[in-house]
Amino acid sequence: MAARKATPLLGGVGGGWVRGPGERDVSYPLISSVSRITDVVARSLLIRFMVLILVTNGSPVRAQSGDPAAGQPGFLKSEFIFEQAQFRSCHASTIAETRDGLIAAWFAGSEEGAPDVGIWLSRHDGNAWSQPIEIANGADDKNRIRYPCWNPVLFQPKRGPLLLFYKVGPSPSTWWGMLMRSEDRGRSWSPPKRLSKDLLQREIYGPIKNKPVELEDNWILCGSSTEDAGWRVHMERTHSFGHQWSRTGPLNAAMEFGAIQPTILRYPSGKLQILCRTKQRQITESWSDDDGQTWSRMKATELPNPNSGIDGTVLRDGRALLVYNHTTEGRDLLNVSISPDARRWFAALVLENEPGQEFSYPAVIQATDGLVHVTYTWKRERIKHVLIDPFKLNLREIVEGQWR
Repeated sequence: MAARKATPLLGGVGGGWVRGPGERDVSYPLISSVSRITDVVARSLLIRFMVLILVTNGSPVRAQSGDPAAGQPGFLKSEFIFEQAQFRSCHASTIAETRDGLIAAWFAGSEEGAPDVGIWLSRHDGNAWSQPIEIANGADDKNRIRYPCWNPVLFQPKRGPLLLFYKVGPSPSTWWGMLMRSEDRGRSWSPPKRLSKDLLQREIYGPIKNKPVELEDNWILCGSSTEDAGWRVHMERTHSFGHQWSRTGPLNAAMEFGAIQPTILRYPSGKLQILCRTKQRQITESWSDDDGQTWSRMKATELPNPNSGIDGTVLRDGRALLVYNHTTEGRDLLNVSISPDARRWFAALVLENEPGQEFSYPAVIQATDGLVHVTYTWKRERIKHVLIDPFKLNLREIVEGQWR
């Protein structure tokens, strides 16, 4: 397969020039007569002009450059979904593909947990991301109070509406699950509704961070978790696009593993694997061979985890791809690993590596064209989007948790 050529990415929505971190304001004096300047100087100015800016429809925009993942096999390009926004802080992105293209969402406001935090969304039309808009908040008009929103999850079933799950509440230990639907691929949305309880009157939260998987006969399986009585993982199922639900009990003992936010990997054999964030500095796993109704005892994998969110997907060739922080401390290193057999993992990409910064909470999908899209939190300031060709990755086996 011939290598795909990475196309230059332009800056913020609307084509405005935006000064990035550490960049100086640069101005270019009008050159009224090139003939008055020596050929050497003229060529020098022209080269500087072409390198530093790109012009689209007469508007200068900043090209993405210096990406820490650039030059690694499989990395195609990266961009920020927005350069400037109305909010100060953002986190916990999610991404899906519809017939119209990509769509992404995240929560944003003054800071995580503040009452002004809502759910924001942007759509990609094949050329650029749209200006972010807030589509949900935690306002309770009846009681004249507003709660923060948390962890949106977009999911497009094979048939049916685009689903947007999210949480509302004072904290992760007291929040509740919400759901909105879109019949026009994210252009408009139904009024938000709180998720109903299951038949045993147990609370339903929806997918707690990562996308669901669709099983046979339109069943949707969601990885969920609670934090009110220790960190515990459970699974939820719906057969009616979120109208009716059932759920399992906890899959782990909180005293053995404090685990939350499972990502579900569905293999060609039909087996299911979940990988979970934990407090124990390791990613844990559990397996099911009956479409998620029962699960094996949770155990640790060889992959480290600094108590931070992860996400993965099973590629069409059967390999598993995981995006996570390959470290036990901090969130300043963001990695991509591949597993050919769900047991051994291979180092594939380093997306970010900047000590003291935060790159976290990835979301990942494989699009219809076979390419992989990853979104993640970039320093709590922006949401970054990365495009990966999974067939071009250079793999090195991870042995005893050591990245190579």
